[in-house]
Amino acid sequence: MSELWVEKHRPQSVDQIRGQAAVVQRLGTYAGTKNFPHLLFAGPPGTGKTTAAMALTKDIFGPEYRQNLLEMNASDERKLESIRTKVKQFARTQPYGGAAFKIIFLDEADALTNDAQGALRRIMEQYAETCRFILSCNYSSKIIEPIQSRCAVFRFRPLADADVSSQVAHVAQLEGLTMEEGSVEALTRISQGDLRKALTALQVAAALNTTVNRDLVYETSATAPPEALHAYLMSCRDDGFHVARRRLRELLDQFGLAGTDFVNQLHRELYSADFLEERSKLELTEWMAEIDYRLVEGGGEQIQLDALTAQIVKHLVA
Repeated sequence: MSELWVEKHRPQSVDQIRGQAAVVQRLGTYAGTKNFPHLLFAGPPGTGKTTAAMALTKDIFGPEYRQNLLEMNASDERKLESIRTKVKQFARTQPYGGAAFKIIFLDEADALTNDAQGALRRIMEQYAETCRFILSCNYSSKIIEPIQSRCAVFRFRPLADADVSSQVAHVAQLEGLTMEEGSVEALTRISQGDLRKALTALQVAAALNTTVNRDLVYETSATAPPEALHAYLMSCRDDGFHVARRRLRELLDQFGLAGTDFVNQLHRELYSADFLEERSKLELTEWMAEIDYRLVEGGGEQIQLDALTAQIVKHLVA
């Protein structure tokens, strides 16, 4: 299992991509005509942007696609000099093997500086006939308007739970894993639409045991199961501050949670807590936001989580 499963099980063709039907339909047209304009892929991490770019490249160039592809991670080479040298030098040369154009794939393009994006804008225009650009980013708002206007924009959405579950089960079958009841559901829950996160968590769990169960998934992914978080809230309501504080420490130690991890996971589970009224959920959300801000700004983790526990107890008991 030396190879990451994310790469190992990456779709090799556009029509193999799952969970992005609208994107696949449009890219399938480009793959069929062997031609496309500059493209901008935008969306959350782990939703298939890099996969779509590589699959489209393989559909157009075939097995020898590497000869006509320059793949760069813009977060590593984000400066103006990288665009002026490496990108421009590749763009100005003729394609190999009689291909109509080359492809330059810039991953995490939203990390490019404004100066670098300004230089890229001119290169995209100057070499449009012999070179196509595919840019992927998490936040399209960080890409300057002149570049966005030169691209066909594709919006990638978080994958639906059903798509994540089916792909996780498919990979588990190919790897010869035994998935016990609730394990696929747990992987889907922690992924939040990020398939890469789900497959990585599956690989970590499988490294310990080829029979993957629900508890193993949560323990190896630094994620608390929903019942543990609900038990903490119930303890705040029924048992008082000291018992709730002790339960919080046990929860953090058992699952290896950082303070911000705990606050974010508790926030997600807050809305499924049936024993809380709507107003209580709203007020507790405000406090979680305040505590999360304090933690990010460098506040002491233990005292901030104790403050959160105190506020929850005070609110639920009152």
